[in-house]
Amino acid sequence: MTTLMDRREAMVDTQIKARGIKDSRVLEAFRSVPREKFVSVRYHDLAYEDAPLPIEEGQTISQPYIVALMVEAAKIGANARVLEIGAGSGYASAILARLAKDVYAVEWHDALAGLARTRLKALGFTNTHIMCGDGTLGWPDAAPFDAIVVSAGGPEVPRSLLEQLKIGGRLVIPVGTEARSQELFVIERASEHKYDRTSLGRVQFVPLVGAEGWASDGAPLGAHRAEGPIRVGAREGPRIASLIADACEPFSSVEHADLDALVRRIGAARVVLLGESTHGSSEFYAMRARITQALIARAGFNIVALEADWPDTAMVDRAVRKRPAVPLREPMFSRFPAWMWRNREMQRFVDWLTRHNATIGRPAMQTSIHGLDIYSLNNSIGAVLEFLDRVDPTAAFTAREMYACFTPWERDPATYGRAAASGGLANCEHQALTTLRSLLEERLRYSENDGDSFFDAARNATVVSEAEKYYRAMYRGARESWNIRDRHMFETLLALLEHRGPNSKAVIWAHNSHVGNAAATEMGMHGEINIGQLVRERFGDASYSIGFGTDRGTVAAASNWDAPMQVMAVRPSHADSYERLCHESGERNFMLPLRKPNTIAVRNELLRPRLERAIGVIYRPETELVSHYFQATLPAQFDEFIWIDATTAVEPLKGAQTEGDPELFPFGL
Repeated sequence: MTTLMDRREAMVDTQIKARGIKDSRVLEAFRSVPREKFVSVRYHDLAYEDAPLPIEEGQTISQPYIVALMVEAAKIGANARVLEIGAGSGYASAILARLAKDVYAVEWHDALAGLARTRLKALGFTNTHIMCGDGTLGWPDAAPFDAIVVSAGGPEVPRSLLEQLKIGGRLVIPVGTEARSQELFVIERASEHKYDRTSLGRVQFVPLVGAEGWASDGAPLGAHRAEGPIRVGAREGPRIASLIADACEPFSSVEHADLDALVRRIGAARVVLLGESTHGSSEFYAMRARITQALIARAGFNIVALEADWPDTAMVDRAVRKRPAVPLREPMFSRFPAWMWRNREMQRFVDWLTRHNATIGRPAMQTSIHGLDIYSLNNSIGAVLEFLDRVDPTAAFTAREMYACFTPWERDPATYGRAAASGGLANCEHQALTTLRSLLEERLRYSENDGDSFFDAARNATVVSEAEKYYRAMYRGARESWNIRDRHMFETLLALLEHRGPNSKAVIWAHNSHVGNAAATEMGMHGEINIGQLVRERFGDASYSIGFGTDRGTVAAASNWDAPMQVMAVRPSHADSYERLCHESGERNFMLPLRKPNTIAVRNELLRPRLERAIGVIYRPETELVSHYFQATLPAQFDEFIWIDATTAVEPLKGAQTEGDPELFPFGL
């Protein structure tokens, strides 16, 4: 079994030494400092990925290669006095302390400064000195310094730091006119008034906050701005795009994509997560359908789980497994956004699944399809009551009394959440939990004749309970409600795997923001989790996550919540994004393995955090950069990435449901 020490050795060899860091003292320092000691336990498994990781106070620990690049550039001797600006977790301070005689580190956040002191002391460092303060002003009492390393990006080089540098000393600092986009400079003090500057390339650091840096709201406080950064990214982009072209597996179209190699890479995984970078692109649905069909037919997968409502998807499940239909209070997939699952592409997959199941004699061996989401308060209440009416009318009467708390809000649960959160309404949490507990207490009796029907009712009761929490949390903060929703989806997945038995295997269809590892994105930095992260933590290598991306085309989306669906033009990808690199590879469609890449160089280059686009059911192209891009580290987020350069909007289904109409059932309204 690979140990953290083994991973540390591999990190030094493949991510630092292999990328050109040659100083033997620097390499030995990285071999001797345990990076996992400087992040929370939840990120220990990611400690030796060449990627930034979230730490306390919304900050990050820099990727090891960038730390190594800066430290080597500083040319630190054994007797050097070093100033570090932005101590953060204390990791870089520990590396510097292995090289220098004394390290003085300034940290803006008091909590981080305290944690850094504690961690360094616990590891036996006696030559580090940590101070909470304004790093742009340096540490005058300890100056001058042989080297200064700045782990945050400023709008210009602080004059105070230049003055505290010895003649012959070197200052390594990210500088840029944008708060999160900089050029990494090495500045050597040649004489009292002369400084020589060279560039190490483009980087992304958190803002350098202080009197000679950025204000806490991002506005510069310094009297002067830095010179425009040298855009080495313009040279790096084509090189990385070429690496992608060499490492990817092209295909001409979704219909003709060869999936053999992908199925082999998925191997013995029990959970496969299939993403999408929009909620309305036809090719994403079609490709997920092809992959899912291959996994069902060739690898024994028997669960398809969607980012969709449980009772609505249960109607589809009953259709594909030829079980009796159960009426819903509201037509299935009629809630906004109806086009997300009620579309022609989804209908084709359901038709295939129906035909496939018809060839399997034993119902227990058929593939089921389910919804993981949390929004279906009204239909889930109706489904619980319908089940109890059939199996236990007395319990149904009690449940109706309990669920009556929701009656005014069944069709508008968001209004319930707002009223309950504001204190203007007594919440219905007790009633929802009581009904769920009562149902579960009768598990053996209720499931004796029809275990699937009881399981369906129990999941619907769970949806009601979790939806009640979710709608209240919506008005306390987006982070809390997001976490409630994704944890519910994960727990529903676990319940499905248990229900279908020890040999069950699941394919999940959801947005990239749900299936990719949140710890490798801005989401994780802000305290958000997702089903992808939870699956990776639970199943490890027995899970396989695939992200999807596109550059341009059309998409089915709305301009606001509950607004009509439109076919919108997708803007070409941002110049600083992963999508632009994929587009510039020159390959129109491809699969790019990331867990086991065809070339290690492409994974190492893609580990640098970049922008990634996410279009949901709402698309606002006029504010796309702010509304639809976030920072991510692609190889730590996904095991594989599927690229379709130009995509088209899904085709929504229209028309009323006609009894016996095979084309529209079960999606016709």
